Amino acid sequence: MRTSFKNLLPSDQLATRTKRVVELLMNRLTAAPYELSEEDAQQRALAVVKALRLKTKKSRKKDESGAEGVERTEYLVFYSNQQLDRLAELAATTDGKIGAADAKKAADSDHGIEVALFGRMVADSKDLNVDSAVQVAHALSTHAVEIESDYFTAVDDYKLDEDDAGAGMIGTVEFTSETLYRFATVAVSTLENNLGDVDLTAQAASAFVRGFLMSMPTGKQNTFANNTIPDAIVVQIRKGRSASFIGAFENAVKPADGGYVEPSCRALSDYAHECEQAFLGEPVASFVTRIGARTEAVASMGTEMRVDDLVSSVREQVASLLRDES
Repeated sequence: MRTSFKNLLPSDQLATRTKRVVELLMNRLTAAPYELSEEDAQQRALAVVKALRLKTKKSRKKDESGAEGVERTEYLVFYSNQQLDRLAELAATTDGKIGAADAKKAADSDHGIEVALFGRMVADSKDLNVDSAVQVAHALSTHAVEIESDYFTAVDDYKLDEDDAGAGMIGTVEFTSETLYRFATVAVSTLENNLGDVDLTAQAASAFVRGFLMSMPTGKQNTFANNTIPDAIVVQIRKGRSASFIGAFENAVKPADGGYVEPSCRALSDYAHECEQAFLGEPVASFVTRIGARTEAVASMGTEMRVDDLVSSVREQVASLLRDES
């Protein structure tokens, strides 16, 4: 999901998680319009990082000439492209000591959508912390699952039969195959507080929805080709607190006609309606995208539409809700 935002958001709203913030600032300082020497750029970039009270250490890797590498922070830091631009400008235009207040001002505004969504924690400089607007649960199976093993071999194509009759490599990889319930929530009020703009908040919320729905972990993807899409999607907009419906699967579902999608959708729909009657009440808006007859049970949970229309509806509804409350 982290990489999906590159295709969903304009570059000025993206952010970078890195220990190489000094290098990123140097790249900006040596390019137009500043065009500083590499030595001057490194000194100024390091001065800004120190002003932010970020701990740094010498890189163990030396450059091509054998000189010491550029210092890196001791931990990952998370800054938007706009913030890096402002920090570079501060470094380029300040000849004396860079003040901590000036550095903080540059690093604590224009968060961009990524930082506003996922937040930022800097233990050494807590005033740079940004509260996350997003919570993401682990994907959990709706039914009992057995761990299976993929036994694989690799053959040495240049091996001589008289030398070795065995495989070049033998191994096993454990895997599971299940129907999963995934849940995430966005605190729209926190997101608006981080961004300070209604339209940008609505854009961020809809980008997160699309990224969450369409992204897939890349680990072992070449081995298992897990290029699946969701069978059913429900997006609800609520006032007050959000609610996960994972309790629908406290009792593992049993297969229907050999599959788990249909009974999982039925359990989800039943539990969601019970929660709404007992605690939550009706959502402000609810949108559903689903595939085939197996998912018919979730049709009652919201207005059915294609996924592109769902994402657009989320954006419009969030913007409308925030304007009504302002």
